[in-house]
Amino acid sequence: MSETQPMRPSARLDALLEYFPTVQLPVTLTDETHLEFSSANEPLPSLLIEQFILPYELEEFDDMTEYIACFRIPETHDFHAIVIWRAGLMSYTYSLMTFTKKGELIDKRVIAGTFYDGTHLTQSVATIDEDWEILVMTGQTTGNERYNPANSRVTRLELLPEGQIIENIV
Repeated sequence: MSETQPMRPSARLDALLEYFPTVQLPVTLTDETHLEFSSANEPLPSLLIEQFILPYELEEFDDMTEYIACFRIPETHDFHAIVIWRAGLMSYTYSLMTFTKKGELIDKRVIAGTFYDGTHLTQSVATIDEDWEILVMTGQTTGNERYNPANSRVTRLELLPEGQIIENIV
């Protein structure tokens, strides 16, 4: 006789979306914006994180990893788009995730955050405008040099009406 694992309960995407208030665009994401969301939004239940976030993470998850529901992009008629903040070891990121109405992932992309690789500190700030264009400004420095804004890099992303996130070459 074989033992069977008890089935984990399954949540619907609607349950996840309840934690992400719709915001008015434009929105700018900085290294401190998550503080506003963490004080205004309810913590995400672990079941929702396990079902909708963790399967799509590239970085390892541990007991110290934290997720904060930020917001939902308005007027996405054929899909849902959310921004979530993740705090890990030497890495704090904002990710834009898009889902079908059935809850299947369409696309996911880190759009802002702070990363330290032991040598370089990289910081990115993103602004999402009313037309779903995402402007990402990225700067990098080492521990012994001053930050030089002239070395910053700008990336333009776009959230398409089908839910894909593409780099917009100008």
